[in-house]
Amino acid sequence: MPRRVADESPSPDDSSETQRHRRGLRFRKRDDYAVELFKEAQANLQDVARVDRILLELGRFYNPLLDGPIVDLATRRRIVELLQSSRAEEARRLLDERLASYARVEEGG
Repeated sequence: MPRRVADESPSPDDSSETQRHRRGLRFRKRDDYAVELFKEAQANLQDVARVDRILLELGRFYNPLLDGPIVDLATRRRIVELLQSSRAEEARRLLDERLASYARVEEGG
């Protein structure tokens, strides 16, 4: 799990440029964490409970393109329903769509 900004305090000798760079790295690490969660969900479609927990976690990340969570509640429910109905390919397609939307945000829109 990524560390929160408040968890790290800069050393007194850090320049402001170094501090900005480190903040950027923490932001990128958080973004990478969301992508890793998508990959984990896609690799474990047979484990509905695990995918549901992953989608819950992804719902805590903001997607400015959608002006909402990366995976909203309706999409989470739909993916879980599809998996429970043994429709893994449709669930994978929805995951891919959400990941693609999120990737556009990372690329700058």
